[in-house]
Amino acid sequence: MEKTKNIFLAALVMTLALATTPCHAKEFGSSSAAQIVDSMKFGWNLGNTLDAFANGNEKNGWAGKKDLGIETETAWFQPMTSQAMIHGIKEKGFSSIRIPISWHDHIDQQYKVDPKWMSRVKTIVDWAIAEDLYVIINIHHDNVAPSACKPNGHKGYSPAESCMEESKRYLSNLWRQIAATFNNDYDEHLVFETINEPRLPGDKHEWNWEKNCATCKEAAKCINELNQLCLDTIRESGGNNAKRLVMVPPYVASPGAAIGGAFAMPKDPSKEGRLALSVHMYTPYNFAMESPGSKTFTSAHKGDLDYWLGQLNTQFVKKGIPVVIGEMGATNKKNDKQRLAWFTYYLGKVKKYKMAALLWDNGAWQVPSSGSYNELFGYYNRKDLSWYFTDPDLVEAGINARN
Repeated sequence: MEKTKNIFLAALVMTLALATTPCHAKEFGSSSAAQIVDSMKFGWNLGNTLDAFANGNEKNGWAGKKDLGIETETAWFQPMTSQAMIHGIKEKGFSSIRIPISWHDHIDQQYKVDPKWMSRVKTIVDWAIAEDLYVIINIHHDNVAPSACKPNGHKGYSPAESCMEESKRYLSNLWRQIAATFNNDYDEHLVFETINEPRLPGDKHEWNWEKNCATCKEAAKCINELNQLCLDTIRESGGNNAKRLVMVPPYVASPGAAIGGAFAMPKDPSKEGRLALSVHMYTPYNFAMESPGSKTFTSAHKGDLDYWLGQLNTQFVKKGIPVVIGEMGATNKKNDKQRLAWFTYYLGKVKKYKMAALLWDNGAWQVPSSGSYNELFGYYNRKDLSWYFTDPDLVEAGINARN
């Protein structure tokens, strides 16, 4: 009788254990944060797609009645993402993909995400995971000016003291739902990024960090709190999210803000400590982004890259915090040979410091009749599944330099 009782109790314990163990949980590897980032190498951004929105802007808020549902994906003139498109990223030789996602067009007054939108995000993530790519998902264009961050708006967050109560509600509710959707079915190949380029839209320092600027300091303090909140929310979801790599940005994802003293990495409740710094580097600005700026990649430009990448290496990588450059690229100034030199030099330095870098691609590549070089960061023809700038092949140069 005692033997039968023991067998019954053992079976009961096993049943309870199985009931609390997620079905189909994917085994999470033992790679450290630094090893994961090093494996991400050179990646590509699905820009101007799931991050697009139909109403308003970040300065004034998301006023408007236009609701495109999942068709928001095409609001900024990019085609609907296809499985073949994602396969083309892997086939080209990229190791990772960043999928920027804006959520404010797809939540209700109770902060609940539209199930159709979440399902669409999941479908694209699953395509990328099936290609054995490292995949980054985030909260992208949900940052509004303090004046547009209203308690009854449920439409965004702002790194300002006056907005912190609503910002925390917004971000914690979103990350709770994202974490619930993306947990045990995903191993270390899925990476979370708390927020994108957190800043003060409309402020004179919106895009420029200054260490002696009072509003910048306040914003940096708020960003530290919001990063901590997002990380805690992710970790509290348990399962694989308790140990998933999480990327966190400083003010406007600026390297200067990261090393300026006001930024602090959050404290990770996970013993694995899988965190990475997230920055954006269209560097040097007058070559990579400014219009007209400079068309020639000079030794001075190399010096700029040496300085910023060296500082990130010294202040973060060497201290055990790997760095992911979530966005980079050089706008088309009809200077392909110079851009080839830039890609080769930039990604070679990234490899040296075992960082990861992801190419920003917004689909725009042709210089207009006005002659403006502004925001021409298109590299992949997503309709024809072909690549621009193949003579010389700028993307291949970057892949080869980082690999």
